[in-house]
Amino acid sequence: MTGRVHSIESFGLVDGPGVRSVVFLKGCNLRCRYCHNPDTWTKEGGEEWEAEGLFQKLYRFKPYWKNKGGITVSGGEAMLQMEFVTDLFSIAKKHDIHTALDTSGGPFCMEPDYLESFQKLMDVTDLFILDMKEMDPERHKALTGQDNRNILAFARYLSAHKKPMWIRHVLVPGLTDSRESLETLYDFIRELKSVERVEILPYHTMGVHKWEALGIPYSLKNVLPPTEEEVRRAEEILRIK
Repeated sequence: MTGRVHSIESFGLVDGPGVRSVVFLKGCNLRCRYCHNPDTWTKEGGEEWEAEGLFQKLYRFKPYWKNKGGITVSGGEAMLQMEFVTDLFSIAKKHDIHTALDTSGGPFCMEPDYLESFQKLMDVTDLFILDMKEMDPERHKALTGQDNRNILAFARYLSAHKKPMWIRHVLVPGLTDSRESLETLYDFIRELKSVERVEILPYHTMGVHKWEALGIPYSLKNVLPPTEEEVRRAEEILRIK
């Protein structure tokens, strides 16, 4: 089993507990208007890796994996290459390495064949980092190109199976920061039984140059990052301490 890798970050501090090596895979089914990695959208390009070879490359960084660190796979959308991630994480677990998957949950579905494959991934994943972008399905579609039914089902499925989750929400002024939207998100998170952490990620413009290089119109040119006060307000609504 081989996978398409966009890039590797050897010393990640924000993609799971501790110090981690982070693998960014190619391919994504969403088109988030604020995406800072539009160069990961297509499945083409990048480097092709076998799971064993990629693990051995990552394993060289093990001395730096402090404070419950390990390996995180992100994207793009990592679950579009589910079998490859399962192979990589299976090797990692044989070496007692902590594994985390950063995902939107968009590819998830309740088809029996899919669930059979997903169960194998779930068994070797210690932590799911779930990006909850917007609770209203129509606003979610306007923001990402797709509604959020699969994403909500994914979160509930992880909760039912008691899989540890971190929930992240990108705060975009005028798009994802309304009190109504945040309160709805808080109510949903309260239903889940295995959420260990909730984080606000302030919108930023560091990826705009990638849109320009790819010739993709960027629709949020006039949107500024949220202020510290706006971030604190969102954290208060979501009861983040």
